Amino acid sequence: MSFTSTVRTMYQDQINGLKEAGLFKQERYIHAPQGADIEVEFPTGAQLKKVINMCANNYLGLSSHPEVIKAAHNGLDHRGYGMSSVRFICGTQDIHDELEKKVTEFLGTEATILFPSCMDANAGVFEAILTADDVMISDRLVHASIIDGMRLCAATHDTFKHANMEHLEEKLQLHADKRLKLIITDGVFSMDGDTPPLDKIVELAEKYGAMVFVDDSHASGFIGKTGRGTHEKYGVMGKIDIITTTFGKGLGGASGGCVSGRRELVEMCRQKARPYLFSNTIAPVIVAGVLRVLEILSESTERRDKLERNAEYWRKGLTEAGFILKEGDTPIVPVMLFNAKLSQDFSTDLYEKGIYAMGFFFPVVPKGQARIRTQLSAAHDIHHLDKALDAFIAVGKKHDILHKTKQEIIEKYGM
Repeated sequence: MSFTSTVRTMYQDQINGLKEAGLFKQERYIHAPQGADIEVEFPTGAQLKKVINMCANNYLGLSSHPEVIKAAHNGLDHRGYGMSSVRFICGTQDIHDELEKKVTEFLGTEATILFPSCMDANAGVFEAILTADDVMISDRLVHASIIDGMRLCAATHDTFKHANMEHLEEKLQLHADKRLKLIITDGVFSMDGDTPPLDKIVELAEKYGAMVFVDDSHASGFIGKTGRGTHEKYGVMGKIDIITTTFGKGLGGASGGCVSGRRELVEMCRQKARPYLFSNTIAPVIVAGVLRVLEILSESTERRDKLERNAEYWRKGLTEAGFILKEGDTPIVPVMLFNAKLSQDFSTDLYEKGIYAMGFFFPVVPKGQARIRTQLSAAHDIHHLDKALDAFIAVGKKHDILHKTKQEIIEKYGM
């Protein structure tokens, strides 16, 4: 046996080291459907606790919507539990084709291809459309799944400073000799909640003959006037060459993702993207649910409008209370604490007061940038937000961080 006691001890020491450094990630168990109010159990077997969920990607409150559940049941009854195959063999149903067409219409693109997840979409797209003669120029804060996808691609990889258009232009000039140039960015950066200036990115792309890729996972369904995404917000619908997004956040909260954009690029993914060719198709139950989600969003902007109001209310309340926030205008509102252990302790104290919000720290965010990432939902009502604000203020007072500067917090707790 190669897994000897020495090897076991080596891994145990690494795990213990994470615990001692306050970097150990502890999962909780939810005993309820996803929503504004959930019941949570710690792995220690403690009693179930009803808490307000302030850290889910359930932006539009559709994860447990009765109409979505009904549609999912109908998909289960009429198309079965799973396809047991990949798309090009015997894993494609009529509803998969229908969903691709509906997503294309919703995003305002030319074509769409479904993937088991957006992580799979990001893992497959670059290798499918680029070669060693090309270059990928990515924002330095793009999502980890994008980084993994770029690693699988033979194209040259370079980066530009976060949302810095001057630096991006320098890189486009530097790589002017490449066959193809692809600018890569998130639509909403999930840890900070900010958005890049897509209008200016498109201008530079047109000036230097580059394509544009946007991962809009934290935007689809609720960013922009009608929730189409960051390309709608910045007035560049039809000008983004590749959009990847997920059905696991605002668009129902289950799983699945897609690549949407130029018809030829989508076809290249259908022919060459390995996660598409070698992974099972999205289950019919999920496809049916997402189809109903898109119908709901096309009927009214009520949910995205409520989400926007909730985010404004929450951000205003935290700011007035004296917390340090990352600037932004999305439903992602990070409360900066800078110290990993403090973020863990702060999260635990919030939980004791009935608020579920997780601490984020290295390697999820850079060292010294620990935070509580709060996320608003259309499922939240004002009474949820008021109770959460009261809890945040009480815990903030306990740890003496209200109306403190970054330097004062670091001097007290370290980085």
